[in-house]
Amino acid sequence: MTRGLIVIDYTNDFVADNGALTCGKPGQVIESEIVRVTKDFIESGDAVVFAVDFHKMNDPFHPETALYPPHNIEGTLGRELYGALQDLYEQNQHLGHVFWMDKTRYSAFAGTNLEILLRERGITELHLIGVCTDICVLHTAVDAYNKGFKLTVHEKAAASFDEDGHKWALRHFKGSLNAEIQ
Repeated sequence: MTRGLIVIDYTNDFVADNGALTCGKPGQVIESEIVRVTKDFIESGDAVVFAVDFHKMNDPFHPETALYPPHNIEGTLGRELYGALQDLYEQNQHLGHVFWMDKTRYSAFAGTNLEILLRERGITELHLIGVCTDICVLHTAVDAYNKGFKLTVHEKAAASFDEDGHKWALRHFKGSLNAEIQ
């Protein structure tokens, strides 16, 4: 196994109409592609990491508390995966190559054991999907690039509330991080 998939922040709070910090329709229209790509990786036996934003209510020490309304709060429905992705995760979470990873910063690498998990499994190629393209997907991609991983970003499985930011991030992935855009 040399490739892995990171599914970034595809939760109710970031995607559902009533999500606390939703990207709305752009995030919703990619659901079938998010599920398809994730299912393909699970079925092929490749590592799949669900990197999910984690916050405590009114945490005075977290920098996002001053930037955004409360979102992805522990124990809430907002933190669950959006739509059919939740069912896919629940059906496959017992597999040894499917992982849930709480993250507290934009990048899935910041303050987590993600790099160790990937290196232990010999993973050298990362595929990224999720939201928001120009925030958490971007920061994860930059860290992955700096750590020497080969990158692929699935354009039809990434979205943002900011269409200009989404397009800029895709150009940045390709032009500055040498990522393949699929």
